[in-house]
Amino acid sequence: MPANSFANRCKISLVSHGTDLLSSSDARERNWLPLAVSTAIVLAVVVAAVLLLEHGKGHGKGAAAVTPISTPLDAYAPSLPFTGLSMSESSNLAGGKVTYLDGHVANQGGRIVTGVTVQVLFRDFAREVTQNETQSLKLIRMRKPYIDVEPVSAAPLKPGGERDFRLIFDTVSPDWDGAYPEVRVIHVETK
Repeated sequence: MPANSFANRCKISLVSHGTDLLSSSDARERNWLPLAVSTAIVLAVVVAAVLLLEHGKGHGKGAAAVTPISTPLDAYAPSLPFTGLSMSESSNLAGGKVTYLDGHVANQGGRIVTGVTVQVLFRDFAREVTQNETQSLKLIRMRKPYIDVEPVSAAPLKPGGERDFRLIFDTVSPDWDGAYPEVRVIHVETK
């Protein structure tokens, strides 16, 4: 029997040892168009994601928004005086500072208040606005074991009602003069 056959009469063809196993140096020219198109698409998606995230920072739930300082006060604003303002700060788990503005609000009007939007203006030493934030007023729900807040809609303020509130600022401008910010009631929801 020949050396390249088995008992069942299968023949194994000889393996070529020639240079045709190596790629030739004159291989086809590579088509770079698909790679360039896919790279452009990936870059466009990344840029769009960054722009959306940056644009959405001031508009997400609980995030601060900017309202022009010339915005008029709500007509019901004189019925909601703020008293007993105090400020404090604490550090968060990320090592940053959180600033709190606490106070007391009373409903001296004749309607039930279900929502309050305030504009908070931090000023620098030249009395120029250095930070302008718009937030929904949050009422203090409980104080122990920690201070927990809720929206006004969760516990509406009845006529004659009074509650403590807290506004939370993740960042405060480094140019802030350290004085109490101006708090303006720019929108009130009532029923």
